[in-house]
Amino acid sequence: MPRLAFLGPRATFTEQALLSLPEADGAELLPCTGVSAALAAVRDGTADAACVPFENSVEGGVPAVMDALVADPPLVIVREAQVVVRFALMARAGTALADIRSVASHPHGEAQTRMWLRDNLPHATVMMSSSTAEAAAQVARGEVDASVSAPVAATVHGLEILADDIADRFDDAAAAITRFVLVRPAGPPPAPTASDRTTVAATTENRPGALLGVLTELAVRGIDLTRIESRPIKGRSGSDSPEYWFHLDCTGHVAQPAMGEALAALHRRCTEVRYLGSYPRVATPCGTPGAARSGGAAAVPAGNPDGVPPAPPVPAAPEALNGISEQRFRAAAEWLADVRAGRRT
Repeated sequence: MPRLAFLGPRATFTEQALLSLPEADGAELLPCTGVSAALAAVRDGTADAACVPFENSVEGGVPAVMDALVADPPLVIVREAQVVVRFALMARAGTALADIRSVASHPHGEAQTRMWLRDNLPHATVMMSSSTAEAAAQVARGEVDASVSAPVAATVHGLEILADDIADRFDDAAAAITRFVLVRPAGPPPAPTASDRTTVAATTENRPGALLGVLTELAVRGIDLTRIESRPIKGRSGSDSPEYWFHLDCTGHVAQPAMGEALAALHRRCTEVRYLGSYPRVATPCGTPGAARSGGAAAVPAGNPDGVPPAPPVPAAPEALNGISEQRFRAAAEWLADVRAGRRT
């Protein structure tokens, strides 16, 4: 029986996302305290894979997850899920809004309801918890007066919902969506479909134009960059010359010629590249009308049985003009072959 770790306790948005994945069928689900613990469970063999929050449409990437994915031993993303995030204010039976002096939530929950809390509970102290579900458990234990949690947590912990759907809205902005990823030890990526995403992290020399060079390698090969975020490298960030990991999401699969060429070019150009996975993209968040379980293969274009769209023309080794040696070209080609075979990240 596969064992799948997730950000716990029960009744978190992460558990909701995990249950939408086909891998959850018949699996033993292991709630963990914090994303670091969930990923550590995979690294030490306690779990076969872990589901963790990766990116929120309001707050951006989850720093702890981005930092953990570039640590060793390597982990790779094999699946994603999206959840429409809906928050409720909940408390023990008989509690009124006027009685609330302390509110607990996860940092992302607090960030997405900050204005509502300010306007409706101006005298309450807001406290951070490891998850929105743990915040509800704190209310049930009498440690805080109320929590901002997923509505299902009220049922699990026997609480009353005092206000529902309290997420802040900006103009006509849609409800917040959180993207979750399923990660496992390094291995061959899932087979390509007609709609995939590739995630990598890269570091560059601290010099003018270095990041532009990275982006150019993607652009000249027709690779669609859908997300870029930076994180300081732990232990190597000085005040004069900080160093960063650049986390990139791109449309496509490492098995595709254009994506493979782009990753090999990044390997030649950057000081370090970590391949973090190629996996099917999810277009519709679970919990919305028409949403299906993640993981179904998208339709394959006619005449293309492998599900790999034609690659755009690739310039013939433009990096050679920039003084990159033949040895680095060979090293990049060997790295790409190992990545595609699941031997390296």
